[in-house]
Amino acid sequence: MDNQITTKFMILKSANEVFEAIVDPVKIGNFWFSSSSERWEQGKSVTLRYDEYEAEGVINVLEIELNKKIVFSWGEESGEETIVTITLKELDKESTLIEVNESGFHKHDPEIVNKMLGQKEGWVYMLACLKSYLEHGVSDLRASLIH
Repeated sequence: MDNQITTKFMILKSANEVFEAIVDPVKIGNFWFSSSSERWEQGKSVTLRYDEYEAEGVINVLEIELNKKIVFSWGEESGEETIVTITLKELDKESTLIEVNESGFHKHDPEIVNKMLGQKEGWVYMLACLKSYLEHGVSDLRASLIH
């Protein structure tokens, strides 16, 4: 069984605008987390908050390639660490293909399918919120997903 998930979207904005929306601690609050403790940079540990759920988590930024790639790990504190690789491919000055790959799910976990489906759902939702924010200025979808 392949223990990774991949989600792709096209966003009608430049790779720089997509990249900045993710790594900028203010912009990220418009579509994903409530806040980020600081700008995402290689080698940093960044605390992300979800105010609506009174939750926070830490990511470890492993690699940054300006306007092209963001790699981080998360879930370390729960013992279920995975690696997320976000790649940006600028198709032209006004469109970018964004791909999110999350790997490292424990293949012997009896709940692996449910966990992978939950993460896939989360990535689709995050990318839809990112697209809505960047293309149309919609910033109130972020915390609307109800399980």
